[in-house]
Amino acid sequence: MIYPELLQKMISFYKKLPGVGDKSAERMALATLELKKEDISDFSKALLESKEKLHSCQICGHLTENDICNICSDTTRDKNLICVIEDYKSVFSFEKVGNYHGVYHVLNGLISPMDSIGPEDINISSLVKRVESLEDSELILALKSTIEGETTTLYIKKIFEKKNVTISRLSYGIPIGAEIDYLDIITLDKALEDRKKISE
Repeated sequence: MIYPELLQKMISFYKKLPGVGDKSAERMALATLELKKEDISDFSKALLESKEKLHSCQICGHLTENDICNICSDTTRDKNLICVIEDYKSVFSFEKVGNYHGVYHVLNGLISPMDSIGPEDINISSLVKRVESLEDSELILALKSTIEGETTTLYIKKIFEKKNVTISRLSYGIPIGAEIDYLDIITLDKALEDRKKISE
């Protein structure tokens, strides 16, 4: 081991972050040591508070400090237009686009029989209750084009096929298998604008 034990421990924690390899983790750890003590204290406090206070919105499942997130509580949003996404990271991606004025529903996963994840394991039942309380609603299925994403899309379509619900999906300008939160703003905006109604 070429690093002091405490530095090695810090490097190991940084490596837990997605996309951070050995070199990046080392640079981040060394840069952290150069911060003022007050900054490090504030940083550690922010991490703890985020873990303790951020939780799922009671309506849509998005990340919030309150019972209801700022999007669901926004009275200017179209509550009948619901974008269904896999996780809360995708919400941030859509919000950066700035042209979407509906609301969201976070599934917190996708149906995956191979991983023993069924419809009851993700946030679908609350979506059904939510839609049943609306009139002339539209669901935009913004799920990735993988087996899991397609399985979940078909399942949701089946649930609502005899109800007065329009179901559309993002246009296929999105690369197959792409993660929503990694798409650039222009691609995501165009996919949203060109969404297609899922045929009966």
